[in-house]
Amino acid sequence: MRSIRIVAGALIVVGLVTALVYSQLRPERLHVSGFIEAHDVRVGSRVGGRIAEVLIDEGQVVQRDQPLVKLDPFDLLQRRAEAAAVAQQRQEVHAKLKSGFRQEEIAAAKANVDQMQAVLDKLVAGPRPQEIAAATARLALAKAELERAQLQFQRVESLFGKGVATQDQFDEAEKQAKVTRAQVSVAEDELALLKEGSRVEDIAAARGTVAGAKAELDLKSNGYRQEEIAEAAAAVDAAQATLAAIERQMEELTIAAPLDGVVEAIDLRPGDLVSANAPAVSMIDTSELWVRAYVPENHLNLQIGQSLSVTVDSFAHREFAGRISFIARQAEFTPGNVQTPEDRSKQVFRIKVIMTDGRDVLRPGMAADVWLDGLKK
Repeated sequence: MRSIRIVAGALIVVGLVTALVYSQLRPERLHVSGFIEAHDVRVGSRVGGRIAEVLIDEGQVVQRDQPLVKLDPFDLLQRRAEAAAVAQQRQEVHAKLKSGFRQEEIAAAKANVDQMQAVLDKLVAGPRPQEIAAATARLALAKAELERAQLQFQRVESLFGKGVATQDQFDEAEKQAKVTRAQVSVAEDELALLKEGSRVEDIAAARGTVAGAKAELDLKSNGYRQEEIAEAAAAVDAAQATLAAIERQMEELTIAAPLDGVVEAIDLRPGDLVSANAPAVSMIDTSELWVRAYVPENHLNLQIGQSLSVTVDSFAHREFAGRISFIARQAEFTPGNVQTPEDRSKQVFRIKVIMTDGRDVLRPGMAADVWLDGLKK
């Protein structure tokens, strides 16, 4: 019995020694350390303003295009209404120029030309023979009246000298003679004007009026110039561009998530002011996680696309799969926060290992080990 115990004890000692020797001689799995990283997206607005609503909380999972924060529009609503009115007015002006003048306006211009031409023709033709004949007859009548008035004056004058006619009768006969004499003078002038015809200045003025009326008719018949239409079209484009810019600013009043992710940080409340182009919300893009690590030169037998195992302290008994997506072309000195079994004074190469699983449990900032001997079988 005693010999059996001795043999058993010897076997245990031999087993322990063998295990100790094996553990000392077994090569350790080579690994490098780093941290789980993700894209940090800082979301803001191009317009800025006062916060109207905060629609999310820190740590909340959000979807792409989901509203995060809404800003007060301030005067953008009024500016948009004004810009829309200006754009509408300029479109109407452009349509008017493109369509040209209405038929009623062209007809009115043509009628004005006809009227001015008739006036010119009348001036050029001068008085009609009937008008001259009538003026001649009026002159003859005036002269007959003058002759009768003069004879009457002579009779009254003779009777007044004899004391038969009164002073009033004398004055009345004298006045009548003067009136008829003036009427003869007026009739002679009228006849002379009719025989002379229209003045050269009147004819020239009438011709100018006709030319202006014809030019107005041509303008309305031909429509507006192409340069004017092009200028109106450019004004429409400018107004629409202004309206589009304001519409874009209105869209910026809602700060939306640019991607699927998690809200990392937000420190805003309704009423706060946020500057234009300043970050308002910090998000983490959880669609892609990776480990940034540094590999010694003597272990750089790695390739892009190679699969490696990754472990983290939070899940010590689980290995996650990763894939090398980047290997630096230039060496650098080991950063102070990287732990490797190698001497830190040696040069290393930065690698990036994309996590192909574990995105549901891994978090940015976790310490991670990348095992360079590939995936665990």
